[in-house]
Amino acid sequence: MAIYGYCRVSDAAQNEDRQVMAMKELEISEAGIYTDKQSGKDFNRPKYKALLKRLRPGDLVYIKSIDRLGRNYDEIQNQWRILTKERRVDIAVIDMPLLDTRKGKDLLGTFIADLTLQILSFFSEHEREAIKKRQAEGIAAAKARGVRFGRPEIPMCKDFSLFVKQWEEGYLTFKAVLEQTGFKSGTFYNRLRELRTAKSG
Repeated sequence: MAIYGYCRVSDAAQNEDRQVMAMKELEISEAGIYTDKQSGKDFNRPKYKALLKRLRPGDLVYIKSIDRLGRNYDEIQNQWRILTKERRVDIAVIDMPLLDTRKGKDLLGTFIADLTLQILSFFSEHEREAIKKRQAEGIAAAKARGVRFGRPEIPMCKDFSLFVKQWEEGYLTFKAVLEQTGFKSGTFYNRLRELRTAKSG
């Protein structure tokens, strides 16, 4: 029997140290710990897929909490079935001892574990939706205050119209215009369109 640990954080900015430390306290080797830095909305994750390929019947997989496995109710239920029924491995959720398939393999134990899984999966997805809603509300509020998102806009070059005129008359090459203005080609054409719109208006 091999023992593995699966960890997940939503993105590269988040820290997985707490999960990894919990795995090491269980004496799981570093080679046996798989960590994804990706959303829990689905299971299209490289490290999770690599772990699935490595699993053999009788192996054991630890996760810190059910939301580290995923945040989509149906997907969690499906992957739990794949792991326990198809791959025939055991799963132990560190923060929820009721979710340990090594225990209570009788009918009552299975029922309790399945019920617990459904409840926690529901709350995991519910929290994901709540996070998305809070983010959307925060962005809307920031926009209402005049906060602009995305890359900062490059200001119009002071002598832009002069450089455009010299370029159009053949005195400057396109490359030279970009060097003089500090623009990339896409920005240059955007500013050129703005300039011509302003003149025609």
